[in-house]
Amino acid sequence: MNGYDLLYVEFLYYFNVERDYFECHEVMEELWMEEGRNPLYQGLLQVAVALYHHRNGNVGGAIKLFSQGLEKLEFYPKLTMGIDLGRLVRDAETYLDKLLNIENEPFDFYDLDIAIVHSELAAMVEELKAFPPIKEQEQ
Repeated sequence: MNGYDLLYVEFLYYFNVERDYFECHEVMEELWMEEGRNPLYQGLLQVAVALYHHRNGNVGGAIKLFSQGLEKLEFYPKLTMGIDLGRLVRDAETYLDKLLNIENEPFDFYDLDIAIVHSELAAMVEELKAFPPIKEQEQ
């Protein structure tokens, strides 16, 4: 038995592979509620939702969610839960800074990546590429 919840693996799959930030929200919210509302999960969820908002033209929503997510994530170890959280935090901070200055220096939406540093977790995400999870709305 591995140490990673399937919902967490699905979150990483939707974030890094599908770039489906709405579905990231769906699976991570379920895990967040199951796991006693862990702030780490909530912070990851908020970064995904921030990207969802920016992709859909809601800069204010993106700024709010990046800010809230970063407040939760900044105190966790740089390497945690099989990911390079430190890199994600730095990338999200850079994104937030750009959003705060978007009127002076417009930029197009771009995706972030969550670097997976644990080989077992990376293999689990790779397996989902071959056998993608069924989304809630498809069931």
